[in-house]
Amino acid sequence: MPLIQVQMFAGRTPEQKRNLVRALTDAFVQAAGSTPDAVDVILTDVDKSDWAQGGELFSDKALSG
Repeated sequence: MPLIQVQMFAGRTPEQKRNLVRALTDAFVQAAGSTPDAVDVILTDVDKSDWAQGGELFSDKALSG
């Protein structure tokens, strides 16, 4: 059972998430030769205050940029 995990900033709509899950599943099936029913996808929404890059929270980058 393949598992695709996606961590992304919160704020996507349910429809965007549906489209993403379909696209990821289709890509895995084409590239790895699986079946759609065998592919699991976990989407994790992360607040910008819980994600950092270069020693700076993304929530702080939004304020300075």
